[in-house]
Amino acid sequence: MAPFDVYITGLAQYISDMREKGRQVREISCPIDVNGLLSGLPVRVGRKSYEGIILRSDTFVELGSPDQGSCAFLLWTDKPSLVRDGKITLIGPDIQESPGSSLPFGQVLLLGGTDLGKEDHELMGNSQFVSDQIEGYMIRSVPQRMWSRVSKKAAEKGFSFETLGRALAAILKSEIHNVQAVEMLFVTSSKEDVDQLEYIDKQVQKIAREIVRETWKAKGIEIFECNLGWDCSSCPDKPVCDDIRELIIIRKKKTSQIETVTKS
Repeated sequence: MAPFDVYITGLAQYISDMREKGRQVREISCPIDVNGLLSGLPVRVGRKSYEGIILRSDTFVELGSPDQGSCAFLLWTDKPSLVRDGKITLIGPDIQESPGSSLPFGQVLLLGGTDLGKEDHELMGNSQFVSDQIEGYMIRSVPQRMWSRVSKKAAEKGFSFETLGRALAAILKSEIHNVQAVEMLFVTSSKEDVDQLEYIDKQVQKIAREIVRETWKAKGIEIFECNLGWDCSSCPDKPVCDDIRELIIIRKKKTSQIETVTKS
């Protein structure tokens, strides 16, 4: 069993609970191939699609600001049958229904692939933060959160959660070749509903940290415990961590050379 399989089941139960509570739950079926996902999108997707910082005055809707609350995490499995490829579930209002609003935001990505393994985990985790590849969408990352903005210009073109979901799926399938299936959950109904994802998120973060530690250890690098919860690609201390890892590598090489000379 892959490390996150049980939480994929738990996520299905979460969606079922939201339905029982009378939340607006919509399911959107999308194409499953990259060309189909990108076809007909109202905004550009891919390298150089990013238009720069979206100021508050240019914002159509804000998602997951600190006062509204947010939660974002990724689950993967080597059993693609557990993932409903091409399916987007939206709980709460869509972007086009929320002009000028600041909404709570929950985002969960489910990835499936028979060859997916722990060595792919860091790449998959960092791939959540791809606003530099989606026109009119900007992510303002904070620890274990997803704070983002959709521009007025993108909204005028028809930007919706289907747009965001299809763009993310296309990027993930293009950049991580072992990914065969992508499913997504977006939650904007209330801060309380987003907070309920926190239990799953906390368990996932524990497993994710251990996977990263094991992966680096297999490369001969012992990494220190990071309790900040940042996504490494957006963490302001990433250069420091990179320098530490580089120093560890150099030290180990020198130690190995000394031992070789001593033995000879």
